[in-house]
Amino acid sequence: MTIMGLFILLMLGFFALGAGCFILFLRPYDFLFKQKVVLQNGGEIFEMWRKPEVDLYCRVYLFNITNAEEYMAGNAEKLHLKEVGPYVYKETLEHDILSFNDNGTLSAIPKHPLTWVEELSEGNKEDDVLFLPHIALLSIANVVSQKDVITRFGLNRLINIMDSQPLLKMTAKEFMMGHESELMTLGNTFMPNWIYFERLGLIDRMYDFNGDYETIFTGETDVTKSGLIDTYKGSTDLPQWHGKHCSNVQNASDGTKFKGGLQKDETMLFYRKSLCRAAPLIPVEEGVRSGLTAYMYTFPENMLDNGKYIKENKCFCREGQCLPNGLIDVTDCYYGFPIALSYPHFYKGDDILFSKVEGLTPDKEKHETRFWIQPESGLPLDVSSKFQINMALSNISNIDNTGRFANMYLPLLWFDIRMYHLTPSLEQRFKLYLNILPVVEKASMYILLLTGSCLVLMTVYILTFKVMFKSFDQKKQRNIAIGTDVWMERECKRRSKDNVYSPCEVPLHDTESDSDNHFDADRRPSVLKLHSERIRELSLKLSDRVQDSVGSVRDLVIDEISHVKNILNERKNSLINKSGDLNFNDAYKSDSSEEDDRGRGYARVRQSDSEDDYKYLEIIDDGSEFDGKVSYKKIDMSAKLKELDSGTAELLHISD
Repeated sequence: MTIMGLFILLMLGFFALGAGCFILFLRPYDFLFKQKVVLQNGGEIFEMWRKPEVDLYCRVYLFNITNAEEYMAGNAEKLHLKEVGPYVYKETLEHDILSFNDNGTLSAIPKHPLTWVEELSEGNKEDDVLFLPHIALLSIANVVSQKDVITRFGLNRLINIMDSQPLLKMTAKEFMMGHESELMTLGNTFMPNWIYFERLGLIDRMYDFNGDYETIFTGETDVTKSGLIDTYKGSTDLPQWHGKHCSNVQNASDGTKFKGGLQKDETMLFYRKSLCRAAPLIPVEEGVRSGLTAYMYTFPENMLDNGKYIKENKCFCREGQCLPNGLIDVTDCYYGFPIALSYPHFYKGDDILFSKVEGLTPDKEKHETRFWIQPESGLPLDVSSKFQINMALSNISNIDNTGRFANMYLPLLWFDIRMYHLTPSLEQRFKLYLNILPVVEKASMYILLLTGSCLVLMTVYILTFKVMFKSFDQKKQRNIAIGTDVWMERECKRRSKDNVYSPCEVPLHDTESDSDNHFDADRRPSVLKLHSERIRELSLKLSDRVQDSVGSVRDLVIDEISHVKNILNERKNSLINKSGDLNFNDAYKSDSSEEDDRGRGYARVRQSDSEDDYKYLEIIDDGSEFDGKVSYKKIDMSAKLKELDSGTAELLHISD
């Protein structure tokens, strides 16, 4: 691969690593999701919250009194109740936006119009005729019973004139959405500050949002609070309660959107006007709804306690009078009517609540409230909020026709605010936002980090082991070859310096041939092998030189003895002159034919300018080991001859 290709590969690796680290540390999905969750004009989540595309239903169950005549005649001790329903209405959630505020909130008016849905009512119709309580009579009787005698006398006269009865035959729609009553007309005429409506219906009053407004957190300052209530009617506290524990409504959800970023053990608040308070919700289960992970929330134990078990709940006692556990007094939220809320069929309520009624069958599966919430977004996936509306009547025995209902807790109806699942469009959209995109982000991060690491490591490997190390090996092998040649050249020079006749042999490499003398770096033996072969060859040659040197010395000694013998013989033959001087003219000349071919070990005798200066070369043995060299020194031949003259006979004997 070329250098440019490696550079591009390295840059791609660094780019992938950078992109992976960008996702790892900056979390672009979280940033984009937070931007979407913030409620801003024209935003996607804002439009979902302003007018949610959900199918939300109000399912109403009425309690038909099956023994009304017998009970009124005094022939029955308890009212026998029979549940009838559901009567289903579709609830259209909507927030009429007033303004966006500078403090990270918006102002809006909540609207919840209802539409009758007969196909979901399971055969029940709005015109079903039932025996139901006369709410107006019982409510007015409960209020007036505490007044002075004159007021009570006036009410009793009206009841007798109009023959008002506490139990009436009426249609289901009249009971839920309002029916005409002469007492209501009189109340509207003479007490407009108390009763400003002519028709009274429980569901109609429960969904009366006239004059209500609220401020909602947009999430601009804290994204987890997006969609939660800041103030209701201009205050963080509800006016009907005293004490923050009971009155606080801030950070509660109206059911459209809950708190985001929920932890498994985190509680939250739920507020509906019909509840008259912000009720806490606690997580109890984890599961999957509409293809999304969700936590199931419900109301905590003793949530409807009035101080018997939880002292802080003492503030729910109205005017110092506490209702039994399982009831909460919401009179001030229902126009002064003696209305109390409980779970359906007095589920989790005190036994005293069943003292004057029968036919109620509390059941956890049917009557427990459940909220399935997607924790990251606070999106409700499956909602079932269940409450029962009752009349908590005091001692009204001093009011005509109502004595049989004194000190009674009378069930009227219970409702279930129900959302079964998200609409298909919302489900697909939130699956993309909450299921697919987080996985895509995480998978992209791991793929980018892994790919980048592989590319960088691959580039480093190629540069290190394929390019740099290969170049280094080639250079090293060339240096070995050059070093070997230099060593052999130096050896030749050293040999030539020691002896001009010493041959300088340079052996061919194992891989060299006559046809190809090119140096093959890949097949060249190692340095140690080359040097060991050179050492072995030198040792052999050195051995040969030692042997030749020793033989030469031996021949030299023999030749010297022969020369001495010749000299003595000539002397005996009177070849010596009278004066006793020796006159050898070229007696001892070195004969070139007697020299060794290797040019080593022979001494020469020369004639000196003076007769007494005959010199000779003598081999010297200094006692040291032989190192391949021969040492010589000059001696006086006259002295030697004199020594030989005295020992001639012995030398001849040795010669023989």
